[in-house]
Amino acid sequence: MTNRHDDAQGPLSRRELAALALGGAAMVAGSGSVAAQTAAAVRAPAIEPTRLVSAGETLRPEIVGNFGIVAAGRHYAVAAGNRILLAGGNATDAGVAATLAAAVTEISHFGFGGEAPTIIYDAKTKKVSVVNGQGTAPGLATPDKFAAEGVIPGNGPNGGTIPAVVDAMALALQLNGTMTLSQVMETAIDLADGFVMYNFLAEVFVSQQKATSKYKSAYDTYYPGGKLPKTGEIFRQPNLARTLRIIAEADRSTFARTSDRRAAIQAGRDAFYKGDIARRIGAAMEADGGLMRYDDLARYAGKVEAPAMVSVFGHEVCKAGFWSQGPALLMALNIAEAAGIAAMTPGSEIYLHTLAESIKLAFDDRNMFFGDPDFGTVPGKGLLSKAYAAERARQIAPMASLQHRFGNPWAHEGRPRTTPQFVPHMLKRNGGPSADTTAIEVVDKDGNLFSCTPSSGWLLGGAYIAGDTGVPMSNRLTIFDLDPASPNVIAPYKRPRTTLTPSIVLKHGAPYLAIGTPGGDNQDQQIMNVLLRVLIHDQPLQAAIEAPRINSNHFHGSFAVKKDEPGVLEIEDRVPADVRAGLTARGHKLDVLGPFGVSTGIVAVGVVPGPGTLRGGADVRRERYVMGW
Repeated sequence: MTNRHDDAQGPLSRRELAALALGGAAMVAGSGSVAAQTAAAVRAPAIEPTRLVSAGETLRPEIVGNFGIVAAGRHYAVAAGNRILLAGGNATDAGVAATLAAAVTEISHFGFGGEAPTIIYDAKTKKVSVVNGQGTAPGLATPDKFAAEGVIPGNGPNGGTIPAVVDAMALALQLNGTMTLSQVMETAIDLADGFVMYNFLAEVFVSQQKATSKYKSAYDTYYPGGKLPKTGEIFRQPNLARTLRIIAEADRSTFARTSDRRAAIQAGRDAFYKGDIARRIGAAMEADGGLMRYDDLARYAGKVEAPAMVSVFGHEVCKAGFWSQGPALLMALNIAEAAGIAAMTPGSEIYLHTLAESIKLAFDDRNMFFGDPDFGTVPGKGLLSKAYAAERARQIAPMASLQHRFGNPWAHEGRPRTTPQFVPHMLKRNGGPSADTTAIEVVDKDGNLFSCTPSSGWLLGGAYIAGDTGVPMSNRLTIFDLDPASPNVIAPYKRPRTTLTPSIVLKHGAPYLAIGTPGGDNQDQQIMNVLLRVLIHDQPLQAAIEAPRINSNHFHGSFAVKKDEPGVLEIEDRVPADVRAGLTARGHKLDVLGPFGVSTGIVAVGVVPGPGTLRGGADVRRERYVMGW
């Protein structure tokens, strides 16, 4: 039905239309006689609320509040975090609870034996800290162990680094939490006893049944009696529940005896790494031909570190160190700033070209220079310097580069190169697939921020569980290189240069944003897509998350065979056709995806400058969730 507002009396005001919609024949204040009101009602039928369109409308609402907000991969994790906030916990307490719940319910993307790099902003001390949360290679892991295959597998008993989740969450609680480990584990234990299977995970079980059948302990866990879990059924993990209870009881009993929260957390943590759980993991791995042993778990200890940070577009962006890909985001932001992207229209041809070329330059340097700083010297000062960014920005030409271009950050440190020359390359051997990731972001009423990017599920390649522990093991070993010249070459007790990359943003030192996403090599690219719109143009958070994206496949990937696709740029088809044509004319090899087709799942929460209220957003590209008040 067409609204006829164009007669001699003119259109009705928004207030009059709303009143008519709500009141029908009720009188509209200030509209004249009853006859006039009746005539107005005839010419302007009531607008249904569902037909109203607001400025900047998004597919999902931006969540706002002043108490706390949790954004994560599944509703189970969000609920776990919100339960802790309601119980009086802070952002770190809630973030740890959400992470542990995700380890139970998002097992296609993240398992309890995986890793969980985390960044925390402490509102009291106004300090940002990194919990490294990335496990190391086992003591027996050397390049020669994989020489015959020519590639490190992405799944199975030799796919994993030392489990880091329990250690990382214990460190986070000791650093900034207020609750005990057993308190924040309650929801995870309940979910391990049984949660309602959801459709996405049920479909993963269907696709991975054959691959998982290679490993009896995993098959018996996920396909009890050889049956597929079905959507809507209760799915139980009794072995994992038992493992979780052992950890929680060690924490609980120690706290009851000592009233020392930190000591109790440590006792719970040690029950996993130094007790019977670790012995059973080590024995199972050895029996299945893996390299991990009990001693690897017993000696493992993560640590708290200072973040890598740059000031860009009037904000301070904080990431994990050069053992992660996180600094590549900082470099790409620096380069884009130096190239003048702040003056460009978001989503325009020149804007997307500059964004893509900045990413390519930064990620080529990632592959050339990044590695565990405990095992070599990384030119971090040079890589993050504004002078180096300006030098790299001058390499952005009107045409897309189809070559890998590596810089010389050593020159910006005033010293010669100190590592062997390494040229990233694709392996000739075929490698096994890798799995996926999730993300947890929390803000509380005091402005504490928690950002965690947990990973090591089995979306591809099948699950592997260590014996009867119920613990699915990591698959992060495949990120290492086998080339001895690489700063990321595999070595005993070394951290791989992980793709996992939590983020915290400050504005003039005040808490502003916690943001993360799954997506492997895509993670920091997708975060950059969103951050540019928020930091430069102050776009609403949810609108920035839903805006059309690009993603470069130009540089060598992190997993298995380290594939590269020079010049290839994924682009969502909501980018206007004329912009896509312009990018093609510039030499970009466009891979046009569906309207929300980039493989990502941004979640973000933060503090609104000025009023100090809270906000959160969640991507529509995957089944992401956000809730709070």
